[in-house]
Amino acid sequence: MAEIGIIGMGNMGYAILKGLLKTYGKEDVIFTDVNRDRCRLITEELGVAHGESNPWCAGQAKYVVLAVKPQYFDPVLSDIRDKVTENHVIISIAPGITTAQLKERLGDEKRVVRAMPNTPALLGEGMTGVCYEEKAFNQEEKETIRNIFSSLGRMRLVEERLMNAVVCVSGSSPAYVYMFIEALADGAVKYGLPREAAYEMAAQTVLGSARMVLETGEHPGVLKDRVCSPGGTTIEGVSALEESGFRSAVIKAADACYKKCGKL
Repeated sequence: MAEIGIIGMGNMGYAILKGLLKTYGKEDVIFTDVNRDRCRLITEELGVAHGESNPWCAGQAKYVVLAVKPQYFDPVLSDIRDKVTENHVIISIAPGITTAQLKERLGDEKRVVRAMPNTPALLGEGMTGVCYEEKAFNQEEKETIRNIFSSLGRMRLVEERLMNAVVCVSGSSPAYVYMFIEALADGAVKYGLPREAAYEMAAQTVLGSARMVLETGEHPGVLKDRVCSPGGTTIEGVSALEESGFRSAVIKAADACYKKCGKL
């Protein structure tokens, strides 16, 4: 019997699987997906066993990760309802679906963890917001939950009422960061820098800047000010971004994301 079973091998399920293998052995994890060809390819690539059905996966692991989109949740929950018991730990990564809604479908006695990871988990550099009812889990289970998500990168416990905000700030935002990197590189290509060099420089700059925030503990505004010499090139660029509503556009993206979470 494996420790962790993953139902769903879309982009996020695959990223979680790859991230887990940085800490867990291949024999500790199993998975399944409706796409049988994809299952076979992933098993060939990673050496992790897959099964033929959702009930099989749920029955063979204590920690069951539901890595399926919200619109497919009902049939998956119906599949596994009779297989999971109060001894299982059900981990849902679906945005907008609450613990109460999951228990309504699976049974009130079932124990549920809600999590919102992001795709950099693929490299062990993910960020996951996690919430659960602490009194429902023993210390060993809490440590395993932390180990699972620490395998993917960083994790932070949050109140469930804030989970949709987590989707805004980390769950969906890698897409915005990729857009920024692409645009930043395009700006350099415009002035003659080869595209490969431009992508490398833009991506490494974003990576390094993020590490500065995390490792120095400085406020992002303070770090920004240190780059902006009086009358220099950087403050000219910052001014142009402000004129174009850069920060407002990012906040509006968060607003749109949060609104969509409420409709799922």
